[in-house]
Amino acid sequence: MKHYPLFYPYIPRQAILKELRETLSGRYLGQGPKVNKFEEEFNKKFGYQYSVFLNSGTSALELAYHLIGIKSGDEVIVPVLDAPAGQVGLVRRGAKIVFVDIERGTLNLDPDDLQRNITPKTKAIVAVHLGGVAVNKKVFEIAKERNIPIIVDLAQDMDPQSGKYGDYLIYSFQAIKAITTADGGMLVVRSKAEYDRAKKLRWFGIDREKRNRNNWKKREMTFNIEEAGYKFQPTDIDACFGLAALPDLDKVLQYRAQLANEYRMQLATLNQVRLPNKGSNWLFCVLAEQRDQLAEFLVSHGVETNLVHVRNDIYKIFGGNKLNLPNMNWVASRYLCLPINPKITKADVRHICAKISEFYLMI
Repeated sequence: MKHYPLFYPYIPRQAILKELRETLSGRYLGQGPKVNKFEEEFNKKFGYQYSVFLNSGTSALELAYHLIGIKSGDEVIVPVLDAPAGQVGLVRRGAKIVFVDIERGTLNLDPDDLQRNITPKTKAIVAVHLGGVAVNKKVFEIAKERNIPIIVDLAQDMDPQSGKYGDYLIYSFQAIKAITTADGGMLVVRSKAEYDRAKKLRWFGIDREKRNRNNWKKREMTFNIEEAGYKFQPTDIDACFGLAALPDLDKVLQYRAQLANEYRMQLATLNQVRLPNKGSNWLFCVLAEQRDQLAEFLVSHGVETNLVHVRNDIYKIFGGNKLNLPNMNWVASRYLCLPINPKITKADVRHICAKISEFYLMI
């Protein structure tokens, strides 16, 4: 039986090996010139000025929380359906996490419920492009009207057009993302002052460039540490993967779009399956009736499926109480992610959709 994996990484092996050979012939394995080069190429590709390469997308979220100044007792609004990684950082800061309902069409932050949950203690909003589907623009209008900083979590959205809104942008290059550095992330800020601060914070709070230019004079310190930072820096090895894959990003996104379009075409007439809003297609998440039985049927035919994310309000660290969020409650028993990755072909999509149709004819 053929296997249809839910996830599979894009690995441009020859390009990666070329970059690695260059790096291994030099002196820098840790953070060095290739980290700087990857940031420059990322800025060119996405149209940014101030991108800071980090060791993970989670680190990028943590650094954004630090820059905003989120502290104990501050309220931070997040969508209830998301990876728990970013919210764990808020727990460590002692912030009060305010879970907001999602939209059924996007599975992202619902602007109406967002509006209802803003209080004078709201310190920030985290808006997630879940699966690569863009957040409702009303979210940004609300944040601007209330003068609340907004972090846009683009960890699952590598479309260069998606980062037009928001104060802090987060990207992830984790192993199964559209392009990968094996693990890594990017924080994009909007000002030179925050860029300079973020670069210091990623390495203990030390101005690395100043240190490297003139570390000691007559055995005396010539720089200082003014703010406690983190060990969030990436390596030149990570950057090799990024530099190899970034030129292929358009091709990768186009291929995923072709698979998504095939899914849409094949499932368009199936009343038991609702299709997601269009996006950059890191996930292809449908809303399916008899979801659990369908998933079991697909797995029995070699088709790997999963939820990928579950509602975060049920985790003990976030309170462990299922909240009364009508859209999330409705979606919870229906959403299912289908395979979409470089290993899957259009013919595979047609086969998967045929199996979905077969299931609904059987019941």
